Amino acid sequence: MAGAFRRFRVARKLPESSVITSFHLEPEDGGPLWDMRPGQYLTLRIPLAEGPVLRTYSLSALAEGEDHHRISVKREPMGSGSAWLHDSVEEGDFIEIAAPRGSFCLDEASERPVLLLAGGVGLTPLLAMLHRLAHTTRRAWFVHAVENGDVHALGNEVRGVAEASDGRITVRNVYRAPTDKDRATGRFDAEGVVDRALLQSLLPLDDYDVYLCGPTPFMVAMWRLLTGLGIAPQRIAYEFFGKGGSLAALADAPPPVAQIDRRMPTRAPHSLSKLEFITDPDARALPDQLVRQASPPAVAGATEVVFARSGVTLPWTDAVGSILELAEGAGLDPDFSCREGICSTCRCGIAEGEVEYFSDPLDPPPSGQVLICCSRPTGRVVLDL
Repeated sequence: MAGAFRRFRVARKLPESSVITSFHLEPEDGGPLWDMRPGQYLTLRIPLAEGPVLRTYSLSALAEGEDHHRISVKREPMGSGSAWLHDSVEEGDFIEIAAPRGSFCLDEASERPVLLLAGGVGLTPLLAMLHRLAHTTRRAWFVHAVENGDVHALGNEVRGVAEASDGRITVRNVYRAPTDKDRATGRFDAEGVVDRALLQSLLPLDDYDVYLCGPTPFMVAMWRLLTGLGIAPQRIAYEFFGKGGSLAALADAPPPVAQIDRRMPTRAPHSLSKLEFITDPDARALPDQLVRQASPPAVAGATEVVFARSGVTLPWTDAVGSILELAEGAGLDPDFSCREGICSTCRCGIAEGEVEYFSDPLDPPPSGQVLICCSRPTGRVVLDL
């Protein structure tokens, strides 16, 4: 794993709001910055007392013409990685970092207009996309839902990009609970939440590419809103910060039976207990049980995936993205976090057969073990799961 990482110096540590700080990272070896696609993230190896851990943070700016990569990190109440960055890292310190990864990227071959829909710190990958769109002729809308001006990060940068676009880029900041200072300074464009009326008043009828990132309940609400407005699901790209899965499945799940306070629910289901980068306490209000699709019937001669400890055998189909997704579709609950072959949380033993990786693991597992989040079977496999 050591060869996958380079050392970067923290050239600048810049507070962007009361909870978000940007880190400008220069390569120690003096070599070029990595190529990156707008929307990708860096993987940091963080030296904690109990041992190093890997954490991923979105690139919030492009690398072209710069001498540094930039990440913008929110301090999370239970986030050991973000606490280390905010509290322990100073300018001049060094961090081990792996190259950009991730499939949540701007489709630069498309000519469709773009809606970038951010909730809170979910603006970070979308801001990199916005910078790329500023150098195209595509029409774009950047809608940012945030609590208030105290936690609103990088707003001036977003506005600057829009003002230099000759009207091609429109920005709307929606504050859920603006302060008196926010009202006096006029920092926001709408109050409350992003709803149907707001989007209908803002967007002309068209075929959009939508990019969605933010707290899980925000994304569930936006998925329901967007699909209700007739935007095709295949036009909506999204990324979870932490344990995610299918946004469509979350949107189809019934709402919680009761909540004492929707802003701070008291019910915390097991299914979200493993989130590393939970960005909003409302995420804990999601139900444990999602609607599962029935497993496909067995087909003679089909490749089988045997989950030995669970006593489940399933036929493999290329319509499924990964072994992890196959397991989830059958109602199993394997451990995972990144879904990108980075964290090794999904690692399990393989007793029979072989797999192929469609995304190279950052830390390849030892012989006899596989990462199921980024692999497919090449024939019949038996897993210790």
